[in-house]
Amino acid sequence: MDKVQRTEAQWRGRLTPDEYRVLREAGTEAPWTGEYTNSSDEGVYRCRACGAELFRSAEKFESHCGWPSFYQPSDDDAVVLIEDRSLGTVRTEVRCARCDSHLGHVFEGEGYPVPTGQRWCINSISLTLEPAAGERSAAAGG
Repeated sequence: MDKVQRTEAQWRGRLTPDEYRVLREAGTEAPWTGEYTNSSDEGVYRCRACGAELFRSAEKFESHCGWPSFYQPSDDDAVVLIEDRSLGTVRTEVRCARCDSHLGHVFEGEGYPVPTGQRWCINSISLTLEPAAGERSAAAGG
């Protein structure tokens, strides 16, 4: 996978201010406000900054936490995990492996009935959904 490298000025030119705050400054969108929080559309979730594949709808689940949740990334190499001590506690930050953009956090052992025991809590604004082939043709009327 080719790494995407841009200056912060280039990122500012490509992203909206809200996207920049979350993706490049590790911000968090408000709970229950994201476009994909309650979405059940099928497809591939990609990094909004660089387009890298990150998650698939088959691994998305209802966590009722206010952000889209997945139980695993589409590929272990798609993300990078970083220790985050920013709020006075230890969490694990999730970043896009291709462009180093902030996506959200991963949590373990919360009791969700998912195969991995993990909740990948991801900001909607960090993602774009590429609809599954059937979804795309149905949306296009064909």
